[in-house]
Amino acid sequence: MPAVTQSETQVEPNALAGVRVMIIDDSATIRRSAEIALKQAGCQVILAEDGFDALVKIVDHQPDVIFMDIMMPRLDGYATCSMLKRNSKFRDTPVIMLSSKDSVFDQARGRLAGANEYLIKPFTRQSLLQSLTAHVPSVTKES
Repeated sequence: MPAVTQSETQVEPNALAGVRVMIIDDSATIRRSAEIALKQAGCQVILAEDGFDALVKIVDHQPDVIFMDIMMPRLDGYATCSMLKRNSKFRDTPVIMLSSKDSVFDQARGRLAGANEYLIKPFTRQSLLQSLTAHVPSVTKES
């Protein structure tokens, strides 16, 4: 992975203010670290422990972007993403898969389920924010 400079990862203050982001992961550590990074960037964060929990909360909170683990109990990320993408209300909601699995097969399976991006764990604050800003049209990107 190429080195990332601080200027490449800077998000303008309040650029993400009000963006609703859902983090779906069965790991409390992952949920908490993502929540801290996203709240510091001004996001509203909704947390879910698995796919079933997420499906209930998605209807109530209507997130702008969803970060979703693949390997979860009860309903995994592939199935959850596929269900969301079949629903006309959430079809266009960007889904970024989170996984420690980094094979081409796993990434292709995520795309087939409807994921917009695939982020490898452990992620950094910078990679999380870069993925988010790539899928939030209101955030101005500098070249």
